[in-house]
Amino acid sequence: MEFTFQVLNNTRAILAKIIDDNSLKDLNKIPKGFNNNIIWNIAHIVVSEQLLAYKLSGLPSILSDEMIDKYRKDTKPESEVTQDEVNQIKGLLFTALENTKTDYKNGIFKTYNAYTVSTTGNTLNNIDEALQFILTHEGIHYGYILALLKAVKN
Repeated sequence: MEFTFQVLNNTRAILAKIIDDNSLKDLNKIPKGFNNNIIWNIAHIVVSEQLLAYKLSGLPSILSDEMIDKYRKDTKPESEVTQDEVNQIKGLLFTALENTKTDYKNGIFKTYNAYTVSTTGNTLNNIDEALQFILTHEGIHYGYILALLKAVKN
């Protein structure tokens, strides 16, 4: 699973660079034809990883309920995100993932409630399958972020 965590960390480093390279206005902009923005997608990645790994394992997330409710599946931006919130999201890209990696290595993910993901129709049956799907999920949203970047810059 070391490779999986390496890819996730590298992807999140790219996302952190996107945050650094774009203005708060551009991170919050919802271009015509889209229903969310760059920062929502990045926060959604963090929230989804926590839900897929921790919630489905019956374990508490390090995220607040407020953040989970704001960025979980089937939500969209309701207001602009502040610079402080952007900074928090950027930090969580790495702290949440490092926490998951440590907990995985320490074997705390003992049970898992099977969950069928809507994007691919696959059923996740354990933490290893969840982490593999998290890679796919983050790749999907990275592609969406690239499309948003192009639309925001035009």
